[in-house]
Amino acid sequence: MDKNDADGLLPIHGVQPRTEETLDPDDWTALRTLSHRIVDDAVDYLRDVRSRPVWRSMPEDAKALFEQPLPRSASSAESIYHELGENLMPYPLGNVHPRFWSWYMGASNFTGALGDFLAAIQGSNLGGGNHAAALMDQQVVDWCKEMVGFPVSASGTLVSGGSMANIIALTVARNAKAGIDVREHGVAAIDRPLRFYGSDQMHSCHRKAIESLGLGNTALRRVPTDAALRIDVAALRNAIAEDRAAGFQPACVIATAGTVNTGAIDDLMALADLAAEEDVWLHVDGCIGALIAIAPDNAYRVAGIGRADSIALDPHKWLHAPFEVGCALVRDAAAHRGAFALTPEYLQPTPRGIASAPWLYEYGLQTSRGFRALKVWMALKEHGVEKFGRLIDQNIAQGRYLSDLIVSEQRLELIVPTNINIVCFRYRPEKEMEEEALKALNIEIMLQLQEAGIAALSDTTVRGAHCLRVAICNHRTRRDDLDLLVKEIVRLGDQILRGSRSD
Repeated sequence: MDKNDADGLLPIHGVQPRTEETLDPDDWTALRTLSHRIVDDAVDYLRDVRSRPVWRSMPEDAKALFEQPLPRSASSAESIYHELGENLMPYPLGNVHPRFWSWYMGASNFTGALGDFLAAIQGSNLGGGNHAAALMDQQVVDWCKEMVGFPVSASGTLVSGGSMANIIALTVARNAKAGIDVREHGVAAIDRPLRFYGSDQMHSCHRKAIESLGLGNTALRRVPTDAALRIDVAALRNAIAEDRAAGFQPACVIATAGTVNTGAIDDLMALADLAAEEDVWLHVDGCIGALIAIAPDNAYRVAGIGRADSIALDPHKWLHAPFEVGCALVRDAAAHRGAFALTPEYLQPTPRGIASAPWLYEYGLQTSRGFRALKVWMALKEHGVEKFGRLIDQNIAQGRYLSDLIVSEQRLELIVPTNINIVCFRYRPEKEMEEEALKALNIEIMLQLQEAGIAALSDTTVRGAHCLRVAICNHRTRRDDLDLLVKEIVRLGDQILRGSRSD
């Protein structure tokens, strides 16, 4: 008997078995030293964020790293970290910087980043099961319910972000209002075509959701907005009546707590009353503004949000969790689970052991789910929800402050009154300009601000008027950052105009 036979390892077609391998390091001490260095560098990275440009364009030699072919052999962890330090870390999107106001993103926090690290170290799959991470996942969902005034009996799930949270909620709404078993028979079997309603300012993800649900874009009716860019409740009521008369089935009103363009908040109380009268589902897209409910000075702005049938919100915005984490909440827990639950033979529950607890995947589309809760949990434990509420008030106050600066500056024009913390304005010289030329000028100002690393803004169009857009969702922003912004916009606008005249 040869050695392989004696060990019970029989060669396959004469090939000797290889030495078994692992991804663990050969030298744990060296890994520990490198890890301490990475943490030290990470602390410095956030501590010194204000001293760096908000954003900068990548040079060609940095881009070259991301064009390398698939690695075939090993490299040292230290050399890999050196490559990242040279080519990745200096070129971020910029949203952790105090002068990043382009799109509505939180500014992250170090404790949350540690939470992501610990979640990765533990490596838990949050599809469900009997383990601590699953309990924490549900605890964070419960905290989200409490923050927006949802009942304890409601359900919820953590997802990748606001778009997915909206899709989850609207799936439940579709199934609840279809009048048939959509999961079994499909949308083609729905007797009366469903209608969903939202304002002409609602987020584009709702069109994607309705298309993904098989209803088609025409099932989503855009309702005009009032002078404050909120959904016109009277127009909505008329639209529902018209659709009923035409043979459609009004199914769901999508209210917005903080529109992406201007931060407008629909009249949630009036919409809750209307939804009850018309027997339609009320969903609130609160990815921008739902958490205003925890802000002591501004919570009144989202009064009525707790009356919704479902809510989408984003802890990676005003709770500043590192990307990514969103949350879908549904008042009717049975309807929520009924929209997604499946129990295949390999996930049958057991009376004891790992499979003796609920499966969290039954409340969404993912079977494998990352441990998103830990970064939210740690930051809330460290700071307390009251501090996050004060930070929301702080950003809203900063939005008003910037608006006042704009109104007092002759060469700047406020396009719409600021509602919360999104400010829409433009540089407008004393001499009249055609709209297209004015748009080009403001875009150039915006791009030069980005390229110089001074500040990151975005632009949009509100009721036909192109404008710059500042979304202040950043716990690092200070009023002197906004003073600098106004000063630089005026300087750049004047400089660009002088240059065009000299040409």
